[in-house]
Amino acid sequence: MKFHAISLVFFLFGINSMMGQITDPKATEVWEPEPKIVKPGTSTAPPSDAIVLFDGKNFDQWEHVNGSAVKWTLESDGTMTVKPGTEAIQTKMGFGDAQLHLEFRAPVVVKGEGQGRGNSGVFLQSRYELQVLDSYNNRTYSNGQVASMYKQHLPLVNAARPPGEWQTYDIIYTAPRFNDDGMLTAPARVTVMHNGVLVQNNVEIKGGTEYIGLPKYKAHGKAPLQLQDHGDLVSFRNIWIRPL
Repeated sequence: MKFHAISLVFFLFGINSMMGQITDPKATEVWEPEPKIVKPGTSTAPPSDAIVLFDGKNFDQWEHVNGSAVKWTLESDGTMTVKPGTEAIQTKMGFGDAQLHLEFRAPVVVKGEGQGRGNSGVFLQSRYELQVLDSYNNRTYSNGQVASMYKQHLPLVNAARPPGEWQTYDIIYTAPRFNDDGMLTAPARVTVMHNGVLVQNNVEIKGGTEYIGLPKYKAHGKAPLQLQDHGDLVSFRNIWIRPL
């Protein structure tokens, strides 16, 4: 019987988890295969029926995860930038199935390496992280690089632009389904285009994002979109969503 390498990894993790809780974050890092590099394309404008979540003018659609007013920096060029130490921000509205577009930029001044370089994240329904990272000539574990569903699915290719250049995510997301007893009846699924290049092709999300240990589901309904404060000066612009 043949196993896909990643499936085998999760199979072995499942065995280990039955013998004891995973306590080392490296246990869920996947380094091989390394996604090949491709040259990306361009971005698009919002469609007429989109809910514009950020157009560079204000933070009216956003709050911090603790409910306070946004403390991130609103730039004069119509972008917003993480203010380290202020925590993640989230939309005031909750969403389920959706088409989402956003643009992000890693700092032009490169500091750090691996996970310590241009790190942020897009949390679908506040739980499922699409990684934001400066992965241009920056090796880290494959299921933690840019456009990975963090610690779950590595991207098909590495379509990263150089630091300081704007990048795009276009996301088609199907929320998980639960029955009245809170039991999962259908897992979440996601398709992602990174800079116009397919990087996640209708993959199954295995549960909430975990830094240590394996993902698992907990019943929930519609929930906000979150952008992560990971301590790096990552910027965002042109964020819109279409509930499906």
